This record gives sequence, structure tokens and C-alpha cells, in this order.
Amino acid sequence: MQKHTPDQTALEERILAFVARPGYQPVKPRVIAQKLGVTKEQAMELKQAIKRLVQRGRLAYGASHLVRPADAAPTQAKQAKAPANLLVGVFRRNEKGFGFVRLSASAGAKTPMADVFIPAQRAGNASTGDLVQIRVLKDRAPSRGQPPEPDRGPRGEIVEILQRQTHRFVGTYFAAEGTGFVQVDGPLFSAPVAVGDPGAKGVRDDDKVVIEMVRFPSQYNQGEGVIVEVLGAAGQPRVDTLSVIREFELPDEFADDALAQAHQQADSFDGSVPKGRTDLSGTTIITIDPADARDFDDAISLERIERGHWRLGVHIADVAHFVPSGTPLDREALRRGTSVYLPDRVIPMLPEVISNSLASLQPGKPRFTKTAFIEFTPEGQPVATDFCDSVIASAKRLNYEQVDEFLADPAPWRRKLGAKVHDLLGRMHELAMILRRRRFERGALDITMPEVKIDLDRDGRVSGAHVVSYTESHQIIEEFMLAANEAVAQRLASQGLAFLRRIHATPSEEKMKLLTEFVTGLGFKTDSLRDRFALQKILRQAAGRPERHAVNFAVLRSMQQAIYAPQDEGHYALASECYCHFTSPIRRYPDLTVHRLLGALLAGKKPVQNMAELVVLGEHCSDRERRAEKAERELVKLKLLGYLSDRIGQEMDGVVTGVERFGLFVQGIELPAEGLVHVDSLVDDHYTFDRASRTLSGFRRGNAFRLGDRLRVAVARVDLPRRELDFRLVGAGARGRATKPVSKKPVSKKPAVPAKPSKPRRAPTKKGRRR
Repeated sequence: MQKHTPDQTALEERILAFVARPGYQPVKPRVIAQKLGVTKEQAMELKQAIKRLVQRGRLAYGASHLVRPADAAPTQAKQAKAPANLLVGVFRRNEKGFGFVRLSASAGAKTPMADVFIPAQRAGNASTGDLVQIRVLKDRAPSRGQPPEPDRGPRGEIVEILQRQTHRFVGTYFAAEGTGFVQVDGPLFSAPVAVGDPGAKGVRDDDKVVIEMVRFPSQYNQGEGVIVEVLGAAGQPRVDTLSVIREFELPDEFADDALAQAHQQADSFDGSVPKGRTDLSGTTIITIDPADARDFDDAISLERIERGHWRLGVHIADVAHFVPSGTPLDREALRRGTSVYLPDRVIPMLPEVISNSLASLQPGKPRFTKTAFIEFTPEGQPVATDFCDSVIASAKRLNYEQVDEFLADPAPWRRKLGAKVHDLLGRMHELAMILRRRRFERGALDITMPEVKIDLDRDGRVSGAHVVSYTESHQIIEEFMLAANEAVAQRLASQGLAFLRRIHATPSEEKMKLLTEFVTGLGFKTDSLRDRFALQKILRQAAGRPERHAVNFAVLRSMQQAIYAPQDEGHYALASECYCHFTSPIRRYPDLTVHRLLGALLAGKKPVQNMAELVVLGEHCSDRERRAEKAERELVKLKLLGYLSDRIGQEMDGVVTGVERFGLFVQGIELPAEGLVHVDSLVDDHYTFDRASRTLSGFRRGNAFRLGDRLRVAVARVDLPRRELDFRLVGAGARGRATKPVSKKPVSKKPAVPAKPSKPRRAPTKKGRRR
């Protein structure tokens, strides 16, 4: 039996005492770590201690990996012992002080629980994003002479803040009456936060700063903080980017020991073929990436073999060779979880000496890879797979635009590319279209949404925008990456291994019911969309109709978010029963873990498996993915608000992306700025909101607005500190009315681009769609 040190035993006893206290509600290990006051260095030991207690039956994991007492099985008798009115969830505060708590999913819950309304006087100093414990309150009659409160669902009060989302915030500094204040960006806090003596750290009025919250604001007390970093004057180049990096706590620097390890790897790499690696340097292999890509992590080979079969080779950068588990590089990669692609810079998961050099599959250079060979029949049916550690030398680096030109007219490219690469591209296109057809035949969904990316000038300011085209060249690479991801997942599963899968859960019955009602209201005939093939049919029917945006928006919003987890579940949108991410280990940590498992199999070793650790790791990687997406969206929003702030009145065509009781959210078609058309500004009629159809309808004929409608709007108000954009409707704005194209010239007399010559720079591009 394993012996425990006195320190380990003491920590376990503290954990058990915490979980056994009256009124305890299941929370995640990191919350227990915070409540017990352990250091970051001790947090991992705490997680290990919890796992030991689970293995010994003293504790248990509940839904979403929440830690619960081992005897807290959800039987009726045991549930009666726990306070039924104490619940745990995430708080969202309204700028008026009140808020709502979205409850954590409970074991066995078949339907989502309603959000709980928290009045301002019962919210304490909880902030948006905090994990809180609440008490549900009984309904009460209004006081004599007082009007009844609006019906906001169940009411509650915050009993305890279990975990702060963050203690650091970004805002704008100003001094008043001998005291420094910071107005935190966005609608999070309505009142400024006092930060002590003016001028600390050399700060000046209108500087962007980072503060550490000492006392959170509440209805009764003013917030108090301290300035920890001055970012620069608001509106200056790059300050917006730095603000978002600090706001989302993105790690933009690598630790010294990780950088030292990366340079050691570079010094020791000589490009020779070590024992145990298959030499594929003589095989014709190419890469196809965005034109501005610097990290090339996948390459393709393809040949016809006997019986007309195909032999596809998908060669992925062997990042695991350079980033062993448990090393400083691994620690940094795990902390980041993913590379972050901001509009004007990339924050990589790995140092650039690895991501853009050693592991990047640059043309003509020997590079270590993990190769998946997949044999297909002439009809595209996979019949065999093989995997190996390999060395390749890419014959050609191509971008998507070049491949599209080749597909449009292959003949002139034979001389440019050479016969081998030219023929390879032709084979790739043929097989990819076969695989794509088969994938849709088995029920995969193709949800097409227009994507517009902003262009930036030399100073990082918006100079325009461009539509991101998803063409056949993108489809070629997508099909091969999907095939490799499935092949690796199936191999790991066949060996009985637990691994991080890419899971996309089946949509809920309630959402499918609402979606059916919505598309029926648009004039489409369907009894139910619970079947994926019925969804496919609706998407195909909508493709050539004005309602296509409405249908695609609605279908997308009915889907669950894809996550990383080890549970044996499939990917709904891809119609895949067994799927993982394998093809981007330079920029995604889950792919790196899959590479390590595959590497252990190839070496004949039995990987060490720990399901509980994989659950935690999956949650971490999913969280880091969400954080990266939010940071990217927020910075794009900031830059667009800055661009439109002196262009009040500029008109543009837009698409309705959301319909609420208080108005319409509209996103520009040629410039992807999203703003609100408030219902109070629709003065031509009285509008009512229908939740099922997501529609605002007036009494006059034709006055109705729904998801996906095209409208003509004008910029009405820009509030940079609060990050808000208001539009007003131009003209009658009847549903779906076509309007003239957006003027390329802004209404404002200020030039759309800076006076000094500057070539527009497009935002960094990551490869492929999120799946």
C-alpha cells in the first residue's frame, strides 16, 4: 500500500473537513484550493490529494467534475438531508446592480434549470463571472401601496462567493477631488473604482491601466483598487491590444526556463534521420496554408496503388518530440492551452523557435513528423490505416489562393509546379471531393456563415475589411485533416485508451423543437428537425433563398458548443462517432496529448492512464479555447468601435444576428461591427416580441424583424469606454428588403485610412474551421 507523508495526510484531512461542512455544494478542485488558501504551487498536490480520496472512496466526482462527498448519492433520502434551497452557479451582474445566476448542471438533471434573479440588495459585492452559492427565496407579496415586481423567475440571494473570476481589471484612469479613479472598461461596474493618490506609477488622465481589486464594489460600498500597470494613453497604437491581453490574462511572455529549453532543442537538432523514424524525404509532399501563415503543421502526400485504391499520407509536425511531458515547455503550453490569434498579433502556445522553425514543415528542410497513412477504396471507403514516426522534406509550400487558381485552370501550372506536384494536386482534389460527398451522405452538416475579417494599417487601426472565402482549396485540406483525426481516434479507441476527444453533443430536444417552429414560420415544410438528415434538407433548401442567413444563424445557435473530454461520445455536426484533434499540435494542447499517446503506442509502451486527470485537462483546454475566442472577438470589437467613433451617421447594410425584447442586434455585412437597434428607436410602430420565433412584430403589415433579416442601418452612438455601439434603422426597414450596396466612402470627412501611406495588413489567420 502506498504510504502518505504527514503533509499529504494533513492536506487530505483539510479537504475532507471542507467538503463535510454544513451546506457544502459540489465545486471544482480549483475552488477548494482557493477556499483552503493553498498556493499555486500546492494546487496540483491538492488535485492529486482529491484523486487519492476519490480512489479510496472518501470523495466522489459529480457532473462537470464537481467534488462531492462519497455518500452524496442523489437518492431521495440523502437529498433530504442537504439544504434544498442552496445552489451553486455563475453570477452575471446588470449595470443597475441586480443580476442573474446561471446554475451549475446537477447530476441527473434532464432539463436546464431556470436562471435565478438576484436583487441588487442581495447581490453583495459579487461581480460578473464569479462562482457563487445562493439561497432560493420564497415568493413574497408586494408591500401595501407598492406595485408588484416584474416577473423575472425564481429569486435568490448570494450566500457566499466561492471563486472570483478575476481580481484584475482594465480601465481608464482619471483624477478628481484629489483622488485617482479608474472606470473599468465595459458595463461590468457602473461607478468608477478609487485607486488612491493621483499620479501613482506616473499615470496620467485618460491612460489605460490595469488595477488589482482590493474591495469589490457593491450596492453599499464604493470599490477600491490599486494600479499595477500603466498600459499607455487611450487611443494610442497597440494600447487596445495590450488592454485585451491584460483583461483576459493572456500570457504574452514565456518563462526563461522554457525559452532556454527551446533553444537547447534548436541547438541539438541536426536534421539527420534517427533510428526508428521512417525516411519519407524522397516522397512528394506539399503544404497548403493561408498566405500569411508561419507555422506549417500539416503536409500531404497521396498516391494511387493497386486495385485503384488511394494511399493518403497526412504528415503532422512531431511537436511531442520537442516538448516532452513535464518539462518547462510543456508547462507553458499547458498553461496557454492554445495559440491566440488576435487581429494584429499572434500569442503562440509555443516559443517561435519551435512553432515557426523547428516544428514548422518548411519546404526543403528535414522535419520530424507523425504520419497517418490511410488507404481508401476508389469510392472513398477507408479500409486500412498505418502510423509511424517519420522525417519529411516538403517539396512545395502553397497557399489557398494559388491552389484555387490551379483548380480553375490546371494546365499553365504544370510548368510552374513541376509534374510531380501538379499531378499530386489533381489527385488531392479528386479524392477530397469523394470524401466530402461521402461525409454528407452519412449526415454531416454544412452550416455556412459569412465571415468578414478586418484589415489594419501600420498602427493597428482598422483600414477596411475583407470577406474570408471558403473555397475548394480549403475543402481539400479540411477533408484530409478530418480523415486523419478520425483515423487516430479510432486507433486509440481500439487499443482501449482514454484520450481527449473532440465532442459535439446532440442538440437538446427543446432547441430542436424551437428551431422547427422557427423554420416553419419562414415557410419551410418540416415535421421535426430532430433528425440530422432533416436538418441537412432544410440547409440545402435555404441555400438559394433570401432566408438562408436566417436558417443558418438559427441552426448554428441551436447547436451545442464543442468541447474536449475523454467520454466516449461523438461529434454531431461531423456525423462522427469517434473523433479527436490530432492535426494541429503547434497551436492546440489537446493535439499534443494525442501525439504523445500515439507515440507511446508506436514505441510499444503502455501509456499511463488517469481518467480523472483527463476530465480536468479537457475542461482546462475547453476553457482556454473559449478564452481565446472571446479575446479575439473583444479586440475586433474595440478596433471597430474606434474606427466608427468619429463616423456617426455612416450607413451600412447589415444582418440581424439576434432578436430580444429590447431590440435587434445587427452586424454589418461589409464591416463586421455588431450593434443594437433599440426597440425604443423603432418609432413607426409598436412592437411585440415572440420568443419562439425570435421575432419583433409591429401592428402594421410587413413590420416584422427576425434572425437573418437584411437591414439598412446607420451608426447612431459609439461608447468606447463601455464598448457599446448603437445603430438606427434607415428607412422603413421591412423584413428582408434588399438595399443598395454600402458606400465605400464614410460619411465623415475624415479619411478612412491614415494620411501616411500604409499597406493594409490583414489579421493573422489560423488554419481551418473550428470543429
